Amino acid sequence: MFFTVSLYFALAIFAIGMVFKVSTWFRYSLSSAAADIPTNKRVLAGVKGILLTVFSAKILTLLKVLVLEVLLQTRTLKESQLRWWMHMLIYSGFMLLLLMHALNKIVSVSLFSDYYPTLNPFMFLRDLFGLMVMVGLAFTLYRRFFMKIPRLKTNPLDHYAIIILAVIMVSGFLLEGTKITSYTRYQEMVETYADAGNEEEMKALESLWVKEYGVVSPELKGPFKDDVLEKGRKLNESCIACHSRPQWAFLGYGVAKTIAPTAVGLDKAGLPRFLWIIHFLACFIGLAYLPFSKMFHIIASPVSLLTNAVMDPETSDPANIATRQIMELDACTHCGTCTLRCSVSVVFEEIPNVNILPSEKIAALKTLASGKNISQQDIRMIQEGLYLCTNCLRCTGVCPVGINLQELWFSAREALLQKSCPEPLILSPLSLYRGLMQPSIGPEQYQNPIQSAKKLISDEYKIDIQDNTINTTHRDDTLKHKLHLSAQSTTFKFCYNCKTCTAACPVMHNFDNPQAALGLVPHQIMHALSWGLTDLVMSSRMLWACLGCYQCQDQCPQGVHITDVFYELKNIAIKQVKNNVLKP
Repeated sequence: MFFTVSLYFALAIFAIGMVFKVSTWFRYSLSSAAADIPTNKRVLAGVKGILLTVFSAKILTLLKVLVLEVLLQTRTLKESQLRWWMHMLIYSGFMLLLLMHALNKIVSVSLFSDYYPTLNPFMFLRDLFGLMVMVGLAFTLYRRFFMKIPRLKTNPLDHYAIIILAVIMVSGFLLEGTKITSYTRYQEMVETYADAGNEEEMKALESLWVKEYGVVSPELKGPFKDDVLEKGRKLNESCIACHSRPQWAFLGYGVAKTIAPTAVGLDKAGLPRFLWIIHFLACFIGLAYLPFSKMFHIIASPVSLLTNAVMDPETSDPANIATRQIMELDACTHCGTCTLRCSVSVVFEEIPNVNILPSEKIAALKTLASGKNISQQDIRMIQEGLYLCTNCLRCTGVCPVGINLQELWFSAREALLQKSCPEPLILSPLSLYRGLMQPSIGPEQYQNPIQSAKKLISDEYKIDIQDNTINTTHRDDTLKHKLHLSAQSTTFKFCYNCKTCTAACPVMHNFDNPQAALGLVPHQIMHALSWGLTDLVMSSRMLWACLGCYQCQDQCPQGVHITDVFYELKNIAIKQVKNNVLKP
């Protein structure tokens, strides 16, 4: 009764959890635009999209992706054979155990009329599938804790998933081994199924089970006479129909042989019953916890692969794109492939902000999407991690579950910028991608964060980026000595104002009157640096409009590292702002 109630309780939690998790795909959003789309519209758009896909030629694409990328996991195989074996062993082994063993009354009995859990090939297959899961878990532990993959993080959710699977599998094999040796279990079976015979016959049957079926009897010990065993075999003929030799359950039988010397004591102590409770409770807990754990990706990841295979960001309904983005957050397996390939992840060695690593951004984005209260300091850490990105698309290209990571980063960046979270990096070349995406952002939404960042710099230096009047009262002769991080950045002292850099600058060619539009132009910035005119240099629009293309630096006849100087100046300004203005 207790286990029946526990099963129904676990199933209820599982069903509620599934409904809740799937509902978040339609309720949560990353971008400001998606937040304005009501839930009911997103649900209707999702149903419409599914129907239009199923009843179109795209169904062939879905079938192809289902076979190659979901079932055979070709994306994972392309990245790592070890990870492919790990996933295939765990996923295939566990699903086969679930269907054949856990759901045997629904699946196995329906498919095989002669099914019985103690018959072959079912005994052998059960242990084989369990062994597959155990080997997969061993690969997981090896990869997580022994391979020392650069910047691969293991969080509590990873631990919980491994622990639950390990407890289920280990308790299952221990239970199988103790049931093989259990004398109590043997007596229950005899009382239920065997015809009552005389004492000599019962001893003959018991002798056979001790000899050939692994039972450890407190009274009978081998070796046994051949005539006794033969009599036992005749009595056992009715049992053969539902009992194969336990040696076929090779892992359980190995456990049985190991514990045989202490089996009687363990049996009297009720170990088989205890292991049975542990095994089933672990299964129930794993079932109830699945929608709330990392293991939910076994549902979300296939959906991500199928959805991304048929959705076009240019033509798809914005409501479906918003839904897909939230679903992708649940699809992440936290495998770390994106972090391993990230062009910027090495920065983590110098800036210990975990949000720089792509695989670690996902947890932060889930929190953002849910609308939970986040401290300003945490928001700034998330924003810094999102903006320290070269938009190279390498993370998206290698994701084994097809998540459009680049789109997630962009949506989250814009959402934070539109919430009046000023970001100085928006004035740097790291925002080139944002400039390219300007048509999809909108003119007002594009300009507002830029003006906010400019105001942040202006307030820090008590200047106006649009006011470029020379004021020598704010000279800082130490500025030239601060320029040392970039390679040979102090070479500005060699500049003799030949204007070659200004003539080569592509930014200059976009304005009829560059000096009026940009303040100081490149060669003037070099000259102002020699005078230590910090305010004038920092207020120049040219400094913040620089694309970092190195045209000026390549053309300079004196070898002045102009672009390096610009980078260094912006680094100094941003560092100053972060130290003084963006304090928690």
